[in-house]
Amino acid sequence: MITIQKHFTIPASYPIERLGDPEGILFFDIETTGFSSEYSSLYLIGCLYQKDNSWNLIQWFADTAASEEQVLQSFFTFMHSFHTLIHFNGDTFDIPYLLKRCKHYNLPYDFTAIKSLDIYRQIKPYGKFLGLESLKQKSIEHFLGISRADLYSGGELIQVYEQYLASLDSSLLELLLLHNEDDLKGMPGLLSILSYPDFLCSAFSLTSQNICKEHAAAPHSPSLLKLTCESSCLIPVSIHTHVPPIYCSMEENRLCLSIELLEGTLKHFYPNYKDYYYLIYEDTAVHKSIGEYVDKTARTKATAKNCYTKKHGLFLPQLAPIWEPVMKKELRDKQFYAALPDVSLENPDQLQLYLSHIFIYLGIKKMALEN
Repeated sequence: MITIQKHFTIPASYPIERLGDPEGILFFDIETTGFSSEYSSLYLIGCLYQKDNSWNLIQWFADTAASEEQVLQSFFTFMHSFHTLIHFNGDTFDIPYLLKRCKHYNLPYDFTAIKSLDIYRQIKPYGKFLGLESLKQKSIEHFLGISRADLYSGGELIQVYEQYLASLDSSLLELLLLHNEDDLKGMPGLLSILSYPDFLCSAFSLTSQNICKEHAAAPHSPSLLKLTCESSCLIPVSIHTHVPPIYCSMEENRLCLSIELLEGTLKHFYPNYKDYYYLIYEDTAVHKSIGEYVDKTARTKATAKNCYTKKHGLFLPQLAPIWEPVMKKELRDKQFYAALPDVSLENPDQLQLYLSHIFIYLGIKKMALEN
């Protein structure tokens, strides 16, 4: 077995202390000769960690087919000094693979004593929202503007490893180590992708709100409620999306929303319609305690469909009932509205609840919950 150690500087791109004591965090990545732990072998484990404000790389390389067991022993012994293990798609591949190879050698190692964080699983629910064509590590690095020197995939390097075992060519060894090194050196930068779930789940403060026309030169264009909110979290790449009636943009720590308002007349339906009369000429419902004084020819027993009061003005779409009275076009409609005078976005709790509903509507939090 060959052990390689290096020290270098990596620019900070994510507040790693959100995940715990930085010196207790260990990044790791493995290289194998195939996907099946029964018909392939492990030839390299690399780890990246911080100590004394410096980034450190350690790699254990199986320079012979017989040194795989030694690589496993070295890694697990080293891992026990850390509280959190960070990896990319390790829950699906790396960790199960290592456990099966340990079983093959009757080694008593496992991951029960360490917290595991899979960057891939954390960001998977947001891939579509972020416009990522692929969730491979290199694709996310490209999205974040991270460059790497390695030009090979893990699969392409299997043959390189076989050639190395036959020749012990040092240039082939450098290729094998570089791929693993670049994967590891990219991981701290890759952590900045976690800024998106951090941002979306953060507490926002409202910094401005105003109503304007979508097209100022067209007086009959829809009115928009424009909101600007700020978070304590920063995102690395701006995002813009539009799901009618909501325009959404996120940049740095700012969330900007333009929400199309409905102008017209809407209805508030009372649930207990049997307690109401419908006033034929006024086209409204009143409680029986009041309606009994109305001429019988001008009233009728209310039904679920006509047990309402009406209001005219500007209405904000609310994606689940937050503000009362809840307004709708018709009884069976699933789109709810609130009259603007009844909306209080200055209330932090109501603002958070409304933003949460918007994120679900945009398909962001819903995907996260489903995964």
